[in-house]
Amino acid sequence: MEVPVAETVTGTDWRAWQESWDRQQEWYMPDREERFRVMLDMVEALVGPEPRVLDLACGTGSITDRLLKRFPRATSTGVDLDPALLAIAEGYFDGDERVTFVTADLKDPQWTDALPYESYDAVLTATALHWLHSEPLTTLYGQVGGLVRPGGVFMNADHMKDERTPRINEAERAHRHMQMDRAKAAGALDWAEWWELAAKDPVLAAPTAKRFEIYGEHADGETPSVEWHARTLREAGGFGEARAVWASPSDSLVLGLK
Repeated sequence: MEVPVAETVTGTDWRAWQESWDRQQEWYMPDREERFRVMLDMVEALVGPEPRVLDLACGTGSITDRLLKRFPRATSTGVDLDPALLAIAEGYFDGDERVTFVTADLKDPQWTDALPYESYDAVLTATALHWLHSEPLTTLYGQVGGLVRPGGVFMNADHMKDERTPRINEAERAHRHMQMDRAKAAGALDWAEWWELAAKDPVLAAPTAKRFEIYGEHADGETPSVEWHARTLREAGGFGEARAVWASPSDSLVLGLK
């Protein structure tokens, strides 16, 4: 699905960019909506339908969008460093007083100082923290543990590898890429193509260039196992309980309960 380049600066269609980002991400993760559904199910189950949420590494605000559609009385703080994705998020949610966006680097020891609240009912993130290596991710989990109130939750849906099953992993990867090839042949945009379009938009061109100065083509992080995430949430984050609450053949959703 090709996003048309806006004819004027004021004519940028933020909804089209938001939807295009979702479609591009779904090319990699066709079960993306299912993980969001389970994530919000667990938010409702553990902290109720009016949560104060921190959308961690929020990107275009995909989690916030689904959160507010399901729970209209929720509030969300989105935090990210990517200027292009934040531009889409801010344009898409413009005028919605339930949403605040913060520009911050999660590797900065002081990033939590920029947040409008000292604590949250839920901290949610998806397909973002694999950009970090295990050491900074451990530090981040410790910081997140300080933000989640007692009885609150943290959830991370991401790529989480189990190196003990190499044959299963290879078969799953081959099958997933076969499906991706079919979708690509039918017109799906991949990561690089999506960013090429963003670079042509009159509003997104400058923040897109800045984004690549910050990150390069793609960050070189890690994808540790579910067990690693659960253990680190307990040990570094101070969560009383932590385990997977959803899984696909390649990804998992880990929940930590304070």
